[in-house]
Amino acid sequence: MWTGAEAGDGPTAAGAANARALERHLAWLGEVLQARLATHFGQPGAHAQPRDIPPPGLEGDNSELAQVIRENELGWSARLVLSLALAPHVQPQLLDPLFMRNANIDRGFTEFGGWKGKAHTGFLPTGETAAFLVAGDDVQARAVVRRLFDDDHAFARKTLLHLEHDAPGEPFFSGALMLTSEALARLTTGERHKPDFSAAFPAKLLKTRLDWSDLVLGAEVRGEIETILGWIRHGHTILETWGLSRTLQPGYRSLFFGPPGTGKTLTATLIGQAAQADVYRIDLSMVVSKYIGETEKNLARVFDQAAHRNWILFFDEADALFGKRTSTSSSNDRYANQEVSYLLQRVESFPGNVILATNLKGNIDEAFARRFQSLVHFPMPDPEQRASLWTGMLRHAPRLADDVDIKALAQKYELSGGAIANVVRFGAISALQRGHEAIQSADLVQGVIKELRKEGRTA
Repeated sequence: MWTGAEAGDGPTAAGAANARALERHLAWLGEVLQARLATHFGQPGAHAQPRDIPPPGLEGDNSELAQVIRENELGWSARLVLSLALAPHVQPQLLDPLFMRNANIDRGFTEFGGWKGKAHTGFLPTGETAAFLVAGDDVQARAVVRRLFDDDHAFARKTLLHLEHDAPGEPFFSGALMLTSEALARLTTGERHKPDFSAAFPAKLLKTRLDWSDLVLGAEVRGEIETILGWIRHGHTILETWGLSRTLQPGYRSLFFGPPGTGKTLTATLIGQAAQADVYRIDLSMVVSKYIGETEKNLARVFDQAAHRNWILFFDEADALFGKRTSTSSSNDRYANQEVSYLLQRVESFPGNVILATNLKGNIDEAFARRFQSLVHFPMPDPEQRASLWTGMLRHAPRLADDVDIKALAQKYELSGGAIANVVRFGAISALQRGHEAIQSADLVQGVIKELRKEGRTA
């Protein structure tokens, strides 16, 4: 029996509990499957109806599976669907009986559902498979199964499983029954991890070792940030306790705009830290597609997974995705406008917090701008702020030559915080390559010249 431990490691109590819970629930699933097949084909069975077979008891079970069932008060149908979603990952052979062919039409039984993967040779369940096991041919009971996949069910709210549809217009239950990667890891290995960056989840978790003291912002920007944090902390109270949910939409949408390197991404990351919320930056290169409908589908994956999480979604260089609509002179223009309209609808209906960042506010469609709760301008730092940035970045550098005049650098050269960081990096490299024991003024000046050239400016 698998205990949850790696080969060569001793078994752990938690791993053994998870393994026992999985085995018991999959054994129960196997019994229900055999009973449903017997009932469906009019064969005698040990149980008159699949629902006569009780699920495994939870008393004394401290496995992750048992915890999920208790936390979400999952009933007979939900537990069976969850077990069905686990089967291909733990005991794929359990579903092999569903491969039987209908001799009358020389193909599989439509009511069994299922789909075949590219590499996996076993039976992969769909919503139709779940409906067949739970409801058989009872039309009213199938409607009840449909509710298991509603947005307000625990499966969606806790991001446990969903039906994934690839072809629009096909029956609802034709979607593949998919466990999320987080749920699969928790229920099998007991690990609780954050979603990984992948084609199915084109977003990266933002982290930083910096804090607010490393960020130099004006008073107006800090005031806007406090407002955003105030909503994140008190939004539920405002909507529910104060009764404003009828007039105010959930969620908060902010637009950060200003030149590159002025702190937009760092600010979003620090807002997440202050609010104890994960900040995910959407990778637009994996979202935007030239194929019709793909951009919307890619973005929907992110919004669907984030809908019931304490996440902040961060769209950097957002004008690539949320740009202005144009006059419709071609079918491509019409599609592009439809795409922007869809994005507007998803952002506006998203119940969480969204931050869009752009270098040029004018590139964002006006319909988006009107729907932002806050527009935060990140200007180029003034000389005093630049001096604070230089000081903050060099305060941990003991190897700084006496000829370095931070105030003079700040006064003479108009640079963003990101550009100053690049100058400091170049200065350290240059000093070492020249064989110097400390960063000298010439090293930093040369770095400044390089940064100005990148922006098409001269010193």
